[in-house]
Amino acid sequence: MSVNVNRNVSDQFYRYKMPRLIAKVEGKGNGIKTVIVNMVDVAKALNRPPTYPTKYFGCELGAQTQFDAKNDRYIVNGSHEANKLQDMLDGFIRKFVLCSECDNPETDLNINPKKQTIGSACKACGYRGMLDTRHKLCTFILKNPPESDSTCVKEKKEKKNRKKDKENGSGSGEAGNHNDVDAPDAVDGEEEDDDWAEETTEEAQRRRMEEISDHAKNLTLSEDLEKTLEERVNMFYNFVKFCHNDKKAQKYLLGGFECLVKLHQGQLLPRVPIILKDFYDADLLEEDVIFAWAEKVSKKYVSKELAKEIHAKAAPFVKWLKEAEEESEGSEEDEEEDDENVEVVYSSSAQELKVETIQPEKAEEEDDLDIDAI
Repeated sequence: MSVNVNRNVSDQFYRYKMPRLIAKVEGKGNGIKTVIVNMVDVAKALNRPPTYPTKYFGCELGAQTQFDAKNDRYIVNGSHEANKLQDMLDGFIRKFVLCSECDNPETDLNINPKKQTIGSACKACGYRGMLDTRHKLCTFILKNPPESDSTCVKEKKEKKNRKKDKENGSGSGEAGNHNDVDAPDAVDGEEEDDDWAEETTEEAQRRRMEEISDHAKNLTLSEDLEKTLEERVNMFYNFVKFCHNDKKAQKYLLGGFECLVKLHQGQLLPRVPIILKDFYDADLLEEDVIFAWAEKVSKKYVSKELAKEIHAKAAPFVKWLKEAEEESEGSEEDEEEDDENVEVVYSSSAQELKVETIQPEKAEEEDDLDIDAI
């Protein structure tokens, strides 16, 4: 029997299903334990290694866990009812599976043991964010990233072998079978940014997003908060000064800026136009990059709702920038027209210089102006 992955959804046509947990109690006395018979199938439906939910049960129950991947045995010490574990699994799904923006379970975890961060990327809505690592399970996940799980390693090797066989021309010969094509899934079907980067795979995009999020986090949530405002501003300037004359880097800056606004909406959202103007005045953002950014609301870095708010706050600055550009262009056109109405004439003897000012309608009636006669 299957149940909805997100059991808060009562729709019977909800397409994300998982098997109901089957638990079997074994042993007696101090050796009693609960074997989760179908943990592999449940974990597969959640796109997580089976060790994760098993360890989660252990953390919540204060019980030891055992993993026997070869025999598909995942055990929690003690006697526990299946219904109790099923309810407990809902907590794991909320914390480590569902997207925090759209509640969709189509998410992948991106582990960075060096930085001790766990990122989550949703393939349904494109949202990317960082998980709260205070739960005890996070310590286990950081030490055992999804790639190290035997099942994941096996699938990864099979995928690489299929790709290698295809490159060597030793495939099955079914050229029309689209399942053999090793292509990355689209993260956000609405986004088409050819300038994004050299690598456009989903893994590369997750890696770049994690780096941006980490940098933004380090700028605000560290010992640097003890420094003066001026010192912190200088640190931020040094961090983004690579944007000079680099439009691609300026796009990254705008993305990182949106992430930073998300972290501190109350403080930064009202100051969006001021900060953007400071970036512009410091030559960190060019006009055409700002205009291109303002034309389209993107959910590449933050939710679409927040992105709309940021763009709405930025609208007065963008309007001012466009009007300033139009005035500048108008002044240049006036100067060009004035230059067109002035003609410098040299006499044949090269002794006399004449400047003729041509008026639109009375040019023929005006006498030549002889500079030597002034």
